[in-house]
Amino acid sequence: MKKIVFILFILLNVTVMNAQQTEDQLALKRLVDTFSNLADVKDVDAQVLLFTEDAEVISKSGGQVFTCKGRKEIGKAFAGFLAGFDVVYHLNGQQTVDIDGDKATGISYCYVTLIGGGKRNQSGVRYHDTYVKQNGRWLIQKRESDFMFTVVEDIKK
Repeated sequence: MKKIVFILFILLNVTVMNAQQTEDQLALKRLVDTFSNLADVKDVDAQVLLFTEDAEVISKSGGQVFTCKGRKEIGKAFAGFLAGFDVVYHLNGQQTVDIDGDKATGISYCYVTLIGGGKRNQSGVRYHDTYVKQNGRWLIQKRESDFMFTVVEDIKK
């Protein structure tokens, strides 16, 4: 009887841990998707709230590296960048995450289209993220954006 109770206890714990893991994975996917959706509508004020107060964003593109730290600096950089485009469109793809309690890391893929100034920029981006759960909510603590390729085309009117 003790063995049966012990086995049931173990199975219940595994089920609860798997449910929490699944819940966290879904929350992290939603976090990444929400980031993209807010970028598409240029809602930088809401977008920066997806980051921790002391977050760091590192963008790598064409051999150049740009770094900003803290919500205020991140918001200013995002607003300045997005202002140069009439259309911003993110299409998120696969995401893998490794969760360890209230910390996690992840890699997400995104196809970004930016239209402005008579040009269409299309980029393949790989995000390397570090996440932290604060007050029951997942936030981005660090984001490294690797622009793997960018194609720029003139738009004919």
